[in-house]
Amino acid sequence: MKLAFNIIDWQASAPGLSEHDDWLAWGKDAASIDIAAPLAKSRHLPMMTARRLASGSRLAVDCALALLSRQPVDALVFASRHGELERNFRILSALAQQEALSPTDFAMSVHNSAVGNTTIAAQQALVCSSVAAGFDSFSQALIEVAALHHAGYQRVMLVDFDGLLPEFYHPHLPEEVVDIPFAVGLLLQAGSQMQCETTPGQKPGAQALPQGLAFLHAWLSDKQSFTLPGERLRWCWSRH
Repeated sequence: MKLAFNIIDWQASAPGLSEHDDWLAWGKDAASIDIAAPLAKSRHLPMMTARRLASGSRLAVDCALALLSRQPVDALVFASRHGELERNFRILSALAQQEALSPTDFAMSVHNSAVGNTTIAAQQALVCSSVAAGFDSFSQALIEVAALHHAGYQRVMLVDFDGLLPEFYHPHLPEEVVDIPFAVGLLLQAGSQMQCETTPGQKPGAQALPQGLAFLHAWLSDKQSFTLPGERLRWCWSRH
């Protein structure tokens, strides 16, 4: 499989990292994030909307709105390994304790709530989709982006994100899961600036960064080539 894109613009947020200069410095340093560092406040989300969103969704929507505020966008693709797990855990806990369900939790529990809230907050009726594909959610979402490019949508925004995972699930998580709330937004156009080819490969090792963050770190480091591990494939990138 081969993919190729031009990166028009980007936006990202994670604990202790929100400004472009902070991310650029992080790209030149070790690929580590201090989970104890504070998250930046939402800058583009209405306060009431921000309060309704879980941690990962809030970062994702805010990043998307930041990009939409400065760039024309034809379509959206959101990718998340765990989606609204925080909110779904609250629903399951309420059911187990025979308590009434929160209408907000119920309405916002679906995987596409982040991308849906983006179009509502931006007041733009954009073509959009939401992808969940395990550890490879970011890379599989790039295939969705390529399909949209092929269908004629020239500027497609990809937002890869996840939120904090409820402690209940921690003993059952695969070893490669890193519990970091983050969002990485890329505005992508068909082109040859960044090219990817897949090869067979082993599963990622323990505590590998989510693919979206790993891609951003390698890209910001100006590496000419780098490889992202996947569950069944290695995603081999080169810069042209």
